[in-house]
Amino acid sequence: MKSKIYLLGFFVVCTLFAFNSCKSKESAYKAAYEAAKQKEMAEDVQEVTPVEKPKTTTSTPSTATVQKEKVTVVDEPSSTIQQFSVVIGSFKVKTNAVSLKERMQKQGYQAFLAQNAEGMYRVIAATFSNRASAATARDNIKEKYYPDFQDAWLLDKN
Repeated sequence: MKSKIYLLGFFVVCTLFAFNSCKSKESAYKAAYEAAKQKEMAEDVQEVTPVEKPKTTTSTPSTATVQKEKVTVVDEPSSTIQQFSVVIGSFKVKTNAVSLKERMQKQGYQAFLAQNAEGMYRVIAATFSNRASAATARDNIKEKYYPDFQDAWLLDKN
């Protein structure tokens, strides 16, 4: 009987040591924290090289991307759209297109919406009678709002 009690006591002591040794020590957490803090401070010391804004190359009217498309003006009189327009966004959801249009109107553009035959809403920032003026306006928008609107394109209304 005594041997069973000693055996049980030995088992309890061994179990306590086993569970106690599996716990993470506070000192281990503190050491890891200190190492991470030193690494972070070392990264902060590194010299920061300023990033220059890439120059956007201006397109000549002959190389400007133009897409021919029949569109109808959604929220302005049809007479406001001229032969060439600068499209800065295309959306399936009208609410998204209206949001971008209003944002550009607050920036001083006479933006409006047009819809193509597939139901896509085009946000037009500016419209012109000639291709060269439209290409210049598109390039100016790309440069002014970099990195936004880098995929702006010209619409040739049919």
